[in-house]
Amino acid sequence: NSNLKQGTSSPRHHSRWPHHRHPPCVDNSEVSQSHLWCLSHPSASLHQHRTSIMTVPLSPILRTAVWVVAAPLGLYFTFLALGATPFFQRHFLYAHKINTLWWRDVDKPERWGFAKGQATPFSLDTPDGVSLYAWHVMPLPQYLKQEERFSVQKGGFCQDFTETESFKALKEDPDARVVLSCKSLSHRPDSYHVITDTSSYHVLAIDYRGFGHSTGRPTEYGLIQDAATLIDWVINVAGVPSDRIVLLGQSLGTAVTSGVAELYASQGIEFGGVILVAGFSNLPKMLSGYKIGGLFPVLGPLKVWPGFLEYMEGFIYDKWPSVDRLESLVKLTKRRLRLTLISAKDDADIPWTESNKLFRAAANATVPEGLSDHSFEAWKDVRTIHKGKNAFVTTWNAEPNIIIRQELFPHGGHNDIMGYAPVILAVMRSFDLAGTAYDMAGSDTSSRTL
Repeated sequence: NSNLKQGTSSPRHHSRWPHHRHPPCVDNSEVSQSHLWCLSHPSASLHQHRTSIMTVPLSPILRTAVWVVAAPLGLYFTFLALGATPFFQRHFLYAHKINTLWWRDVDKPERWGFAKGQATPFSLDTPDGVSLYAWHVMPLPQYLKQEERFSVQKGGFCQDFTETESFKALKEDPDARVVLSCKSLSHRPDSYHVITDTSSYHVLAIDYRGFGHSTGRPTEYGLIQDAATLIDWVINVAGVPSDRIVLLGQSLGTAVTSGVAELYASQGIEFGGVILVAGFSNLPKMLSGYKIGGLFPVLGPLKVWPGFLEYMEGFIYDKWPSVDRLESLVKLTKRRLRLTLISAKDDADIPWTESNKLFRAAANATVPEGLSDHSFEAWKDVRTIHKGKNAFVTTWNAEPNIIIRQELFPHGGHNDIMGYAPVILAVMRSFDLAGTAYDMAGSDTSSRTL
């Protein structure tokens, strides 16, 4: 009994132990005694063996499974927590500190295949003291006519663009047409080739504040002011009237373009055209379907908790309500509007269905009483031309001289679409080239009942 109280056992006391318990062991000398106990209790031994098989291997598996689930969730909610603060949200949204300037020199346009003197880097100053890095790209046909004049210009960044031969050619051309690129300059030079290589169109593009060589930090108000600075310069310094200017925006640039077009429409200034490529309705709603790089969802996982999703949307500071701004732009139009919405079916970043929301808002704004969901869809089905699998064009005409066109292209993704035919064709239509689809569509506006 004294041995039992001290936690030891002997073969003659094994019958005192319940069959479902192991005898306590205090040192290695008693292993043989425990073994004898197990031999005399085969059912307990089998139970112990089965338990060891089931529990020991599962422990690392369970730990791994927990980490596989918990680690991504932890990182995701950390991302959300950081994204709710203005500093991190600005960097997550605009990604303005990630650019190709780390390995490319935008002061040398020839690196992107432009002719010597065809593209000129310079800067513009905004009213609030921000310096914007800009490019002017001359159309090659015009460059060819006076190649010697332009090719001898000093290369690199130009301190005073108004003193260059390129500026003089732009200002002195009574028929100059300009495409203003409302998108990050250093990410899109290839698309400028598409516009300028065979046309008579000049391109002027800027890096928004905080991007590339531009100073400042990006905000919704600030980016719209940047675009307005470029427009004011083209109209007042270069002397190009607004009806010979097309505003072209892609991705975030569509929100900037919508905002600045509405701003000038409120002042009675209308442009040759407004082209939005890979646009979105408003930022909070778009982020519920947006994937960074086409892979990593931003707010998409929160769709299973609608209340929490709406709560998180409230932390987004820059709303970019393009739907509301396009609706306002249409209502403010007094003379003429050419609005084009282009998306690629295989855009993995911004769903092409966002373009549907923009088209509906703009088209509905032309109808005083608006259209019901059923009426609008019925009208769109009739007026949509299907151009093959994953490709269609819908055109909406309204008074006074408004043409709104939505086009879905099967290829091009989020970025490559900028170099595809639909974009340059949209520019041509905006300038009302005779015989274009816009020109023909506009001739029978009065015969279409909205």
